[in-house]
Amino acid sequence: MRFASLGSGSKGNATIVCDGHTRVMVDCGFGLKELEKRLLRLRLTPADLSAVLVTHEHADHIRGVGPLARKYRVPVYMTAGTLASNRFGVLPEVRLVEPLQRFSIGDLSVLSVPVVHDAREPSQFVIHSASVKIGILTDLGSITSAVLEAYSHCDGLLVEANHDPVMLACGPYPQSLKTRVSGQWGHLSNAQTASLLAQLDTAQLQQLVVGHISQHNNSLAHTTAALQGVVPGVPIHYACQELGFDWLYIHPQQHPKQQTADRGHTYATQ
Repeated sequence: MRFASLGSGSKGNATIVCDGHTRVMVDCGFGLKELEKRLLRLRLTPADLSAVLVTHEHADHIRGVGPLARKYRVPVYMTAGTLASNRFGVLPEVRLVEPLQRFSIGDLSVLSVPVVHDAREPSQFVIHSASVKIGILTDLGSITSAVLEAYSHCDGLLVEANHDPVMLACGPYPQSLKTRVSGQWGHLSNAQTASLLAQLDTAQLQQLVVGHISQHNNSLAHTTAALQGVVPGVPIHYACQELGFDWLYIHPQQHPKQQTADRGHTYATQ
């Protein structure tokens, strides 16, 4: 099983999870031409996609959903609340999902996880193969029991660390947006992400990716400092807006002692 990102941040988000012949995209925040260009970096085309999972209706997550679905007839999964935002145009095939619903797409099993964010009915996703579990978790302002339960025991995890509170307070955003981002319905700060990781069971985590890092209100230095030592022995990668991150491979679990010996810290540049 493997996963990669086409880009992560306020200008566009899209994550690909693959197993066998099943290729699922979580969000599509890039226009169709840009999406096609970015997919080529991963040696894919839009026609290779089995489905698109939509977390919520904000533009940086849905910009390309309608054009992609209409041109390539890709089925789109989302909550009823997200669909009710009426921001997609006509979609050839929509499949509605409920909070905490499990459903199958080809070789993959997907769990829809409700989160606290300023959208109509936001949902993040945990994606399983027969023996591997990958969690995608961005765009939430608070850590809930549902999140802690769903994202423990992941083999691969993409989680947001959106902002540094001091940088946000001193940054260029208007006060209303600063309040929104830092509030319980906004985004996780570096410290909140560190707290989340400390509360999760990460014993079998093979790859950790930190994404949705604000270009205005955060820095790689602030993020790495906040996460220092939180998940010892697990490789940490940092997804950026322009390049996302390349394929990371997740394998069925080895013996825990072997696994620890094989791990090391690696950092992708922004």
